[in-house]
Amino acid sequence: MKPRTLLLNIGVALIGLIVLFPLLWMLSVSFMATGEAAVFPPPLLPRAPTLEHYRDLFVNQGMGRYMWNSVALATLATGLALGFTVPAGYAFAKLTFKGRERLFQLLIGALVIPAQIGTLPLFLMLKSMGLVNTYAGALVPWLASIFGLFLVRQYALSIPDEMLEAARVDGATEGQIFRRIVLPTLTPILVTLGLFVFLGSWNDFLWPLIILTDQSNYTLPVALAALSREHVQDVELMMAGAVITVAPVLILFLALQRFYIRGMLAGSVKG
Repeated sequence: MKPRTLLLNIGVALIGLIVLFPLLWMLSVSFMATGEAAVFPPPLLPRAPTLEHYRDLFVNQGMGRYMWNSVALATLATGLALGFTVPAGYAFAKLTFKGRERLFQLLIGALVIPAQIGTLPLFLMLKSMGLVNTYAGALVPWLASIFGLFLVRQYALSIPDEMLEAARVDGATEGQIFRRIVLPTLTPILVTLGLFVFLGSWNDFLWPLIILTDQSNYTLPVALAALSREHVQDVELMMAGAVITVAPVLILFLALQRFYIRGMLAGSVKG
């Protein structure tokens, strides 16, 4: 190995270690006994690893309920987002209708508006509809996103028009074309968009905090924040809760990362 390549690999390894160190220390502290991480300097490894904090979270703190809430909301948000965004992105890319380009330009222009600005009017609208403290209200912001629409449209532009026209000549309906030709072609970007939505919904804190008032409906980030107010000094318990919050999405991302990278690279090249 050339010296330059060796130095580059060592540098990448050091950067990776720096990035991973907080996660590894979080995992290590979650197995420490109560008060063990409060000393200075804090230990790197537990003296006697224990699962007492994980047991406390699921037996006494109701963490299983909060995890189920997060899984259900993130899964539903992903399914609904794909169901609304993918057909719309394909329509903007390959179907012709009046005002298509102008409407798309308006949508792209709306990307510069911070999402937080719409939080209050959206809350008031859902309150008038009786959707406060319901899963339906928590899912509304994820029904469709302009970024997802843009992502699908840019990828769908790479589908050859000749292939779609040949299917129409053979008598295929638009629905059959979408199901049998478009969706299989869009698989990489569907996984990419699905990951974006699932991770965003799972990690979302502000909107569930606003819309879900009943503690039994809390998601993991909101429940962990509420738990930290009661156990602010219990670092080990908080780290165990953080591990439970991070681990599922981290495993999901690692399992689907090849589709994610393929979708991002293909979309950037073909768009």
